[in-house]
Amino acid sequence: MSELTPDLLRELVAEARLAPSVHNIQPTRWRLLADGRLALVDDVSVRAPVADPAGHDVLVSHGAALEGMSLALNRRGLAITGMTTIEQPLSPQFTALCSFAVRQGVAPDPLAGHVTHRMSWRGRFVGAPDDAATLAQLAAARDDVICIGDRQVIADIAGWADQAEFSFVRDDDYRGELLAWMRLSPSHPHYLLDGLNRDALAMNAVEATAARFVLGGLFRPLDRLGIAASLLADRAKTASASAIVLFCRPVGEDPLTTGRHFYRIWLEIDRAGFAACPISALSDHPDFNDRLRKLGKVGGDLRLVNVFRVGRPPKPLKPRHFRLPVDRLIV
Repeated sequence: MSELTPDLLRELVAEARLAPSVHNIQPTRWRLLADGRLALVDDVSVRAPVADPAGHDVLVSHGAALEGMSLALNRRGLAITGMTTIEQPLSPQFTALCSFAVRQGVAPDPLAGHVTHRMSWRGRFVGAPDDAATLAQLAAARDDVICIGDRQVIADIAGWADQAEFSFVRDDDYRGELLAWMRLSPSHPHYLLDGLNRDALAMNAVEATAARFVLGGLFRPLDRLGIAASLLADRAKTASASAIVLFCRPVGEDPLTTGRHFYRIWLEIDRAGFAACPISALSDHPDFNDRLRKLGKVGGDLRLVNVFRVGRPPKPLKPRHFRLPVDRLIV
């Protein structure tokens, strides 16, 4: 077993924190235990209870962070070993979800080098002649991915995505929670730390200001006038995608495992030369989830976990990651 020194732990956490989380709320913390094992800790004060009432998305986020830690270890020739997944309260605020030791000697993971480049691209996409072949290779390499590349079907799904998202946004509590996690002005104290800021949302200052009003006090009057939905529509961006990717995992799978695979498929998409943006509303909405399951011929032993729009950005991305400082993540 390898010893995790405080300096090494800080390096590892700095990389593991780049994993995606629901609304970028970053619920994962880390604790070095007395026996030298490392615990993945849930900060129970960090939640999105309206969008994620059962806490499933938080657990998937923890799984992504766990995979992030595995990839950070891999880059140093280390690997997770002897993992246990028994929940253990540590304090009123923190609960350990799993712990593990670290061993030396592991083959390099080809995805580890893509961690710092991966990001969510919420702008439009441009196509390339070899997109279909590359996406076919991506789908063939994994049994939990279905790629939909038909242009008309993608256009249909773009409309479904707007309908699904708007059905949630019409709920006052959902809208309020979403706004609470949005940082639409650089003056917001958490702009660089967590949540969804206007850089991450690919908004300019005018668009961000408009979003604040449309999602805030003007929503009800705009909805009564029948124009709120069009102002919030993302259809053109989704329709520009080279493919819609369905991410499916076995029914009853441990959410931590699901989260690990969720992160890996996103990194696989990045390695293939594409950018991606989750369209979680499609998987969260029962009716549209069912439509996509039928469209993708998803078997009954699988659940549709999430949906990505995937394509090539119009120019090379310069990834920025808005994350909490390492010292707040080690508890």
